Parts: sequence; C-alpha cells; structure tokens
Amino acid sequence: MSDYKLYYWSVPFRGQFVRAVLAYAGKTWTEGGDDAISKLMEGPVKKMRVPFMGPPMLIVKKADFAIAQMPAIILYLGETLDLLPTAIPLRALTIKIVNDANDVIDEVTLDGGRQMWTKKKWEEFAPRLEKWMSFWEETGRRHGLKADAGFLLGGDAPGIADVVTATLWSTMTDRFPEIGEILEKSAPLTAALTRRIADLPPLAKLAAKARKDYGEAYCGGQIEASLRKVTGGRKHS
Repeated sequence: MSDYKLYYWSVPFRGQFVRAVLAYAGKTWTEGGDDAISKLMEGPVKKMRVPFMGPPMLIVKKADFAIAQMPAIILYLGETLDLLPTAIPLRALTIKIVNDANDVIDEVTLDGGRQMWTKKKWEEFAPRLEKWMSFWEETGRRHGLKADAGFLLGGDAPGIADVVTATLWSTMTDRFPEIGEILEKSAPLTAALTRRIADLPPLAKLAAKARKDYGEAYCGGQIEASLRKVTGGRKHS
C-alpha cells in the first residue's frame, strides 16, 4: 500500500517538487490522474478533502490528512519526514527557497500563461532570470557551497532546500538548454549542486520516469510552446 496519493497534472512542473521530496525520502505514492483532478476542481468545495483551487494536492493516508499548495505540502513533508534543518533560521531559509522556486516557475510561465512569450519579452526577462539564479548562488556561497562539495544551506547531507533546488533547475534546464547555459554562466555553483543532487539514485530514477511518462513536456499548453519558441527548447508531441 502506498503512503500518499498525489493529485497533480501529467507534467513535471509544480507537482514535481512534491514527487522529488517523496522520492528522496523513499516514500511511495499513487497519482490521482488528470481526469480525477478536473472532477475535484469542478466539484463543490464542501466535498473537497481540503479546499483548493488547483493542484498539487497531497493525501496522507495514515494520517487521513490532505494538504494543498506546493510550499505547504513541502513544509508538511519536511516536518514529518525529518528533512528540515534543526536551526530555526535555516528552517525559515528552507521555506524561503521553496517559495522562491515557486515564484521562478510562475515567472518563467508568465503566471500560468496569462500572456505568451515573445522574443522581446524574453530578452527583457533574461536579466531578471539571472538575478533569480544569483539568489541561489549567493545563498550557497554564504553557507560554504563549493563546486564539488557542500549543500545550499550547509550541513552534512542534502535537505529540502537541495532537493527543491535540483528539481527546479534540472527539470527546467533539461527541457530548455538555453536556460541551462544561462545557469552555468550566472550561477556555476548552483549548476554544479543541481547536477550532484539530481544524480542521486532516487532523483535520477524519478527524472527518468518523468522522461518516460511525460516526454519533453514541462508545463504544457500554449505557454510552453511559446517558451520553447523563444528559448529554442526542444518541441514535444
């Protein structure tokens, strides 16, 4: 029997952070599927396990508990799976990084596709993306991160901050190589950390499964198509 049930679309986007934390912790889960998600979203709020506007939503089977909103889910998993630092400032920094990652994917997709990318918009956005990348670079530098050793917030083992970092940048740069080039140039320590953490067996296995299940897909829809057009990312069918 699986430990959790995750409701998230069949793409490696916002819900991939939840999948990554579960995989890193060695937990098992099933996926609700796109049809079930649509049905839940269209149903009455009174019948929702937890009120939510859109996925991800996670059901914790043993606790008979449901939680939505990616950062809240990651906080819950970090607390219950002992993946957060013990020091309160580092715990707060961890959740700050989770929320930064959430902001980055919102900005890269123009708030879920409210607008579409044009070459001009992308050129104007590129310096801001580099600034976002510098946040990770400076955070790691302040905590002793090196190209071949260390973790984003220090410590002796990867934590939530590292798993979220690797998931954010490895998924994005794998599907959009131009963004990968920007990361290597603007945040080399972050790029190296991303590779080291993404190569851990549970996360490498998850990435391979995402590639098998979702192909080249990232976030889906017209916004992904426009992002691929301006970055030269590989098309998917």
